[in-house]
Amino acid sequence: MNKVKIISEIGVNHNGDIKLAKKMIDLSKKAGADYVKFQMFKTENLITKDANKTRYQLKNTNKKQSAFSMLKSLELNSSQLNHLYKYTLKKNIKFLTTPFDFESVNELYKIGIKEVKISSADVDNYPLLISIAKKFNTIFLSTGMSNIKDIKFALKTIKQNGNKNKNIYILHCNTAYPTPFEDVNLNALKLFKKKFNMEIGYSDHTLGFEVPIAAVSLGARVIEKHFTLNKNMKGPDQKSSIEFKEFKI
Repeated sequence: MNKVKIISEIGVNHNGDIKLAKKMIDLSKKAGADYVKFQMFKTENLITKDANKTRYQLKNTNKKQSAFSMLKSLELNSSQLNHLYKYTLKKNIKFLTTPFDFESVNELYKIGIKEVKISSADVDNYPLLISIAKKFNTIFLSTGMSNIKDIKFALKTIKQNGNKNKNIYILHCNTAYPTPFEDVNLNALKLFKKKFNMEIGYSDHTLGFEVPIAAVSLGARVIEKHFTLNKNMKGPDQKSSIEFKEFKI
C-alpha cells in the first residue's frame, strides 16, 4: 500500500510573518507531514476594495478591517515564498502552493516550484487551469462546491494542456469553515474511485482528526489539514485549524 500523503495546510495562518511560517514548517515536519502548503495571491487581482468578508471571516477577524486589508496583511510575495521554499529543501519536507491568479502562477514557475494545488474556487476557472497545467508537473485539485460534470471538465482541461493522470490528485472537500460533521459526505470518495482512474484524497475543514482517519479507510491517499500554532491566534482560518498535538496524531 502506498503511504498516505499528509499536507500541512499552513495557508495564511502565518499572518504574514516569515519567522512564524518557518516555525510552522519545523513543527509540520516534526509532526510527520509530507508537505507544507502556502497560498500565493495578489490581493488586487483577487478581490475589489469594497468586497465583503465571508461569514466565518467576520466571526474570526477584526470586523472593522476590510476584506481587502485583511488579505493584504496575509499576502506573501515571490521573494518570501522562494525563501520558504529553500527552507523546506533544507528541512526535507515538500513544498506546495495554491496560486490564485496568473501573476502568482508565473512567479511560482520562475521560482522552480513543481507541485501546486488548485483551490475549490477555481475548479471552473478554465484560463487559470490551462496556465497551471502548462507549467507544473503535479496538481492537487480540490473539488468543493463541484459536481461530477464540473470535475470531469476541469480534468479534461488540465489533461489537454500538458498534464497526465499520474500527476493529478482529486481531493474531496467541503468549503464550510469549519465543516459540520453531518455535511462531510465521505461517500464522495467512493464515487471518485468509481468515476476517476487516479489517486483521490480529502481536504479537511472539520474540527479534530477523526474525519481524515475515516477518509483514509475509504481510500483517500492524500489528506490535507489546516495547521496552526494556536487556535486563539488572530487570523480567519485559525479556529478551523488543528494544533500540533492533534496534527501529530
